[in-house]
Amino acid sequence: MGRSLKVAPGCIAQVKSALGRNGFPSQKALAEELGIGQSTVKKFLTGQPVDYSYFLEISERLGYEWRNIVHIDETIPKPIFEETSAFITGTPITHPRYFFGRQKELKRLFDLLKRRPLQNAAIIGKRRSGKTSLLYYLKNITTTPTEQLRPGQKSDWLPHPENYRWIFVDFQDSRRQNREGLLRYILESLKMSVPSPCDLERFMDVVSSNLRQPTVILLDEIGVGLQRCPELDDGFWESLRSLATNQTNGNLGFVLATPESPIDLATSTGHSSPFFNIFGYTTTLGALTEAEARELIACSPMPFPAEDVEWILTQSKCWPLLLQILCRERLFSLEDGEMGDDWREEGLQQMQPFTHLFEKLV
Repeated sequence: MGRSLKVAPGCIAQVKSALGRNGFPSQKALAEELGIGQSTVKKFLTGQPVDYSYFLEISERLGYEWRNIVHIDETIPKPIFEETSAFITGTPITHPRYFFGRQKELKRLFDLLKRRPLQNAAIIGKRRSGKTSLLYYLKNITTTPTEQLRPGQKSDWLPHPENYRWIFVDFQDSRRQNREGLLRYILESLKMSVPSPCDLERFMDVVSSNLRQPTVILLDEIGVGLQRCPELDDGFWESLRSLATNQTNGNLGFVLATPESPIDLATSTGHSSPFFNIFGYTTTLGALTEAEARELIACSPMPFPAEDVEWILTQSKCWPLLLQILCRERLFSLEDGEMGDDWREEGLQQMQPFTHLFEKLV
């Protein structure tokens, strides 16, 4: 059982009002979009405890940074983060404690972002290669309390992390697939005034006049936005490029996640904006190093026999999702006291939908 969180009493009214403001006519509508029970949404909105992962997900959908609305119970001894399994396979990893590897990529990405002007980067990778989890890690690692991280986990990537603002844009969210909804979300995340109407010209005026802190906009599933939203046209992307390169004194940077290079992505979706030329650094996600893979396996609350560790490394080829699947099955079998190797067969079956990861990225 993982950690449960609840909305602070003083924030209950504002999270309730955020339901309609974000396009949800009812608790049921929000629950259906997130694929969770309506009772969980009701508990969240009334200040009752809900599972940590649901708390983060609902907060994100309602446009809140979860730390700004969470209730802090001073009677609970620190650390208040409970130990759970790191073998997460169904959703992106949002808490840094459960993210392993990518140290080379992280060093380069933070090097690009730790001084002005902030530089732009593209994370390229196959489906389920960990792009979204890496974006969340960039956003959360430098501000997560040390007691909630693994012992020795590096978090001092930035000299003054408290000065940074991070905005996570998921283009699979239908509210981010129209121009005004996206611009409004960015301004609200920046805690800037939202003009009415919130058109591109007024948005540019507000941001260029008020952006004083280093700000990183993380663009996830940008291809979905390019394909589904005609309003996000070349003029829109050219305006964002102008903000990043000319109008914010180097305080604005973009990191996007895509299955192909930004230029190829733009071409394939009929866009020609120079915005897609500003990504001077690209990294292509592959498998973890063996050392990183072993660290992930070793985090199991029940140690694995050495021969099982070697088998997991061989079968997964150190891909993080496949490592998590096989480790999950081994952990379940140990917890249930099962004998034999049935867990291996089950693990290989669970891996089948994701064996495309073994194929070379074209």
